[in-house]
Amino acid sequence: MRDTGRDAEGSQADVYMTQTNHVVFFDTTLRDGEQSPGCSMTTQEKLTMAHALEELGVDILEAGFAMASEGDFAAISTITQAIRKPRIASLARAKSEDIEMAARALQFADRARIHVFLASSDLHLEYKLKIGRQEALDLTGEAVRLARSLCDDVEFSPEDSTRSDRDFLVDMVRIAVEAGATTINMPDTVGYSTPEEYGRMFAEVRERIPAIDEKGVILSSHCHDDLGLAVANSLAAIQNGARQVECTINGIGERAGNAALEEIAAALYVRRDHYGVDTSVQLDKLFPTSQVLGQIITFRPSPNKAVVGDNAFAHESGIHQHGMLANPLCYEIMTPALVGVAKTHLVLGKHSGRAALRHRLEQLGFTVDRDELQHVYYRFVALADRKKNIYDQDLIGLLPDEIRERRHMPVAELD
Repeated sequence: MRDTGRDAEGSQADVYMTQTNHVVFFDTTLRDGEQSPGCSMTTQEKLTMAHALEELGVDILEAGFAMASEGDFAAISTITQAIRKPRIASLARAKSEDIEMAARALQFADRARIHVFLASSDLHLEYKLKIGRQEALDLTGEAVRLARSLCDDVEFSPEDSTRSDRDFLVDMVRIAVEAGATTINMPDTVGYSTPEEYGRMFAEVRERIPAIDEKGVILSSHCHDDLGLAVANSLAAIQNGARQVECTINGIGERAGNAALEEIAAALYVRRDHYGVDTSVQLDKLFPTSQVLGQIITFRPSPNKAVVGDNAFAHESGIHQHGMLANPLCYEIMTPALVGVAKTHLVLGKHSGRAALRHRLEQLGFTVDRDELQHVYYRFVALADRKKNIYDQDLIGLLPDEIRERRHMPVAELD
């Protein structure tokens, strides 16, 4: 393995330690995201997505779960040989065979991370793993020490942190830190927590384990969206000291998905006055990256999906359209170009007003006075009540002959 955790500027952990206002983006689209129904990818598809994520500027790319299958191992190994900017991570259970397999998959990485996880909630320990708390603590120390002997950058995740006994969670995290973990991720594995609770957990763990700050250990969030709170919880973690967020493009992932990378990145940028942090994410690559993923898996984002949905920068309401024509800031808190969307769309429909209708007619080359606009508008509303989608040729068909004859734009030039 080429990775020693160091580059020309020192260890990755050192870089992060000196940038306390910098939030590291850990993308798990290719691991947690790919596990969800309809999202499985071939090695070539993973590589295509990895290149898009590299261009997006993610800091860490979790390429898969090396022990899960030969395909995952191959994908991780392939990605380590093609991707250079992000650190490449592989997931591993707290088992020696998993950890050693992860190390082999990552052997060609310039910078690697082994991501070890072990359940911390009594529910998981009793029913899934069938072990007691002490055995879990012993396994934590053994697993992290082994991973650290194979890789300088080791992340440890106590699975189901938010439903774990807090004292036991603190004990497990403390042991992981003492064993050499450089990042501690406390996941809301089943999307159970609320922002207030999740943020408080980070603050308490950090307060009760001084070694976290003393050693420059990064605290990380990993949130699922079962109650629709994944992004809110991730932001609450950042407010309480987390400096890494684990997320996926379009929010794909197990069950209701993971925290959506594009939403977190946009929120941190638009409300940087509130959060006071920066990131390495290239915002204008958000929409293009979302589109790449949509072409690979079996579905695209919902039209009303924040930031990257088809309707994120579309307006049909007449009141909104009038405000947008007067000043886009009336109804858009960020420009489409900021996230890589070509332009705002004023969608003509039954809720549209005269201002938007006039604007589109002018774009099509027709100038109308007030009385003519009123006449065309009544005909337009009647059509919109019967038809969901109104096209340019529909609008032209509504115009009286005398207006059409005044067109000052050739048909070939129509958009």
